[in-house]
Amino acid sequence: MHVHNCAPARPGNNAASNDETLLERMKLDDDAGAYRLLVERHVNNAYALALRLLCKSSAAEDVTQDALIKAWTHRHDWEPGRTRFSIWLYRIVVNRCADLQHRPASADVNVIPEPTDVIQCRHVFPRLETALGELPVQHRTALTLTYFDHLTSADVAEVMGTTESTVESWLSCARSHLREVLRGSEADMHAALGFRPK
Repeated sequence: MHVHNCAPARPGNNAASNDETLLERMKLDDDAGAYRLLVERHVNNAYALALRLLCKSSAAEDVTQDALIKAWTHRHDWEPGRTRFSIWLYRIVVNRCADLQHRPASADVNVIPEPTDVIQCRHVFPRLETALGELPVQHRTALTLTYFDHLTSADVAEVMGTTESTVESWLSCARSHLREVLRGSEADMHAALGFRPK
């Protein structure tokens, strides 16, 4: 799997409708070409999400590949108009990341060292990275989906299988923690997430 960078791209206005057309072809006709187009469109965003949640490039690649394979093998489960492909894929990624984060630490003894460019990308704001790592998994996931993947609270709730009010509560707690930990690093915080400590 080739990933160009660790910054997700914002989808275009008609991306969702195009995705739905491709999904219909994938579901009804077992169209592998449509699947490849969906993979090309969403692989970088899925990988970026997994990398931010796991902080290991090798694990993030595995999760992304697993999620994309699952999207193909479960293509007949998708219901037109019910959810967007990106949301469906993010849900798979988040769930798989949660599974890995609950594994014993000994399960990661053979992790391959990360490429230098990925490490540099993740550590542009090192204090922010540390602060994010201190958050509970649900808070970090909600904040990541909101500020890095530009999802609405409704979309985050759908990805995480919870309510909008719960997402807002998690975000509030996450922002409060970051404001406390990153006091004095307002510029980094604003550049990365778009809000400043008060």
